[in-house]
Amino acid sequence: MDSRDLLTIGEVAHRSGLAASALRYYESLGLIRSHRTSGNQRRYTRSVLRRLAVVHAAQQVGLSLEEVCRAFAAFDPEHAPTKREWVALSRRWRPALDARIKELEQVRDGLSMCVGCGCLTMRQCAIYNPQDALGDTGSGARRIFPTQ
Repeated sequence: MDSRDLLTIGEVAHRSGLAASALRYYESLGLIRSHRTSGNQRRYTRSVLRRLAVVHAAQQVGLSLEEVCRAFAAFDPEHAPTKREWVALSRRWRPALDARIKELEQVRDGLSMCVGCGCLTMRQCAIYNPQDALGDTGSGARRIFPTQ
């Protein structure tokens, strides 16, 4: 591998818009890989920029790093997903994204009922609050400070 084809952590941070600490974290997760110089400095192949773009795109649509790590487990940490592989990844993520969209739509639609109603229990609202044990005693606030 020609060292002129490798990027420093600073170059990758600048080109990707990520902090160097984020790059080190992604490396610890196995999302990307670096090579070490004789002085123990990180060097990255250029393909890391595409991988980081895919990670960023996945996070932008609401996927967790854990979900991205699971999807990337099938690839070598230096392999940048091709267009075909990206299509396959996005198809696998679609059901989870559709479920999140449905949840957000329910929250959005339920918010109009909750604004100004004053119940605070959400028992009558479209958004369900399963932890509201005090909701049985009526609407409104019951405790200002939690009990220990």
